[in-house]
Amino acid sequence: MDTTNGREEALTGGNASASVVRVGDTVRKPWLPTTELTVRYMEALRSRGIDLPEPGDRDDQGRLVLEYVPGRLAMDHGLPDPPLLGRVGALVRTIHDASVGLPVPDDWGVLLPADRPDLLCHNDLATWNLIVDGNRLVFIDWDGSGPSTRGWDLAYAAISFGHLFADTDPDAAATRLVAFVDGYDADAALRAGLPKSIAQRARAMHDLLRRSHRSRREPWASMYVDGHGEHWDRAAAFITEHEQTWRRALS
Repeated sequence: MDTTNGREEALTGGNASASVVRVGDTVRKPWLPTTELTVRYMEALRSRGIDLPEPGDRDDQGRLVLEYVPGRLAMDHGLPDPPLLGRVGALVRTIHDASVGLPVPDDWGVLLPADRPDLLCHNDLATWNLIVDGNRLVFIDWDGSGPSTRGWDLAYAAISFGHLFADTDPDAAATRLVAFVDGYDADAALRAGLPKSIAQRARAMHDLLRRSHRSRREPWASMYVDGHGEHWDRAAAFITEHEQTWRRALS
């Protein structure tokens, strides 16, 4: 991996990733308290066949060096169609299966903890973190990874890729949701629990932003007043209102 100095190009698109730049064929990101654990997780997944950015060492400014993955973010392609959703669901399943057996440290804090975490997960599997380059699909931004569960991680991914947001046609959203969950090949228990989990996950995201605003914890405090708080409040209400739609579709 190229770790030499060069011209820095600021990368945009993320909400909670400050000072992320591209240098040649690498990305440089701030080294966080959890970065060492994150790198170990990424390396373990790569050794098990998962296609994700190759992590390197620190550069001369102490930043994490990562492979730059070419392509466009999935969110820039518009709403994903069912065939792509099926592929994404299958990729999420592959990542979860590859994570089985890896140690789940008790001291690895995550932004939105799951109840009884038993699996290392990405925790931010969303259209804004998926690179599409032809037939290649690669999830980036693993900074928030850590202990979770299949259901909690899948719920957040389902919200994003199903586009389960306010002002969305619920029947169209249900069609996208089914395509994604079918691609994951979710069993009956996951399907039965998902409608409730996605509502809880959306509400947890709103509550995180609200708490951060009150405690002035950035960048979530600013995100709360910049529209993200209202967005997730409305998303949680929309998902809860149409819970029976998701339940019927998934059954």
